[in-house]
Amino acid sequence: MIVYRELSSLERDLGIPAKTLYALSSRLSAHYRKVPVSKKGGGSRILSVPDPALKAVQRRIADVLLVHMTISPFARAYRPGGSTLVNAAPHVGRPLVVKLDICHFFDSIRYSDVKDRAFPASIYAEPIRILLAMLCYYKESLPQGAPTSPAVSNIILHDFDWRVGRWCRERHIAYTRYCDDLTFSGDFSPGELIRFVRTQLRQEGFLLNEQKTKVLRPHQRQIVTGIVVNEKPAVPAEYRRKLRQELYYCRKFGIRSHLERLGLDLSEQAYGASLLGRVSYALQINPEDRDLREARAWLLSRN
Repeated sequence: MIVYRELSSLERDLGIPAKTLYALSSRLSAHYRKVPVSKKGGGSRILSVPDPALKAVQRRIADVLLVHMTISPFARAYRPGGSTLVNAAPHVGRPLVVKLDICHFFDSIRYSDVKDRAFPASIYAEPIRILLAMLCYYKESLPQGAPTSPAVSNIILHDFDWRVGRWCRERHIAYTRYCDDLTFSGDFSPGELIRFVRTQLRQEGFLLNEQKTKVLRPHQRQIVTGIVVNEKPAVPAEYRRKLRQELYYCRKFGIRSHLERLGLDLSEQAYGASLLGRVSYALQINPEDRDLREARAWLLSRN
């Protein structure tokens, strides 16, 4: 692990002058804009998105510095090889699935935790720790639009993941975390698990989002990060049905005609790329789906 005691070594590895880093950190409000993003359940959340100058610096911090920090094997998002499928796989065919959610996750992460865990004193001199933490933090929260935030969140939850993971392992419970979504599966008492996780979250300064707690039994459809896990990994039937319907109309009448019928102001290329992405995602979950394989070949042949 590289140790940064001198600002010059940080400048060299990031490839960014110190005066640029300090200039950005001293006027953060001038480098963020508010962007509303629709939520699945309705309503919207406001993201703080950095401008190109700050975003470029944050990407360098993520790629050069944060990438070397240890994260737990229970974290399945924001890491090489991570995906919704990798997150869902351990929970396939289990008798009980419990899904928990951390309340206001990014907003609850403290500046002190960013400084102490993402940029520890064992690696960084104090002035450098303060500078880097400021570049990754904004207005009392971890900005969801910043390239550094995913890595920082995984680093901060490292100890929590291991405490929960060890507790679960002793009880033969599978545990994975995808950002702020916690999933548990096996044969166990949901109440005991929820009480334990609630306590562990409080120790880290987080709260459990009680309204999003779900206990799913075998006779119910068990969905983990958008994937049905009752018997084998599968995309939800309604997702596949809608996708097949769109593909049918596109192949029969043409993509341009389909877009006009829907009243969508998109180019054929953009809509085709979106369709291809959704088809490829469904095939990742179920690679044996012949209809979707044919649809993928048709979409690729159009390019």
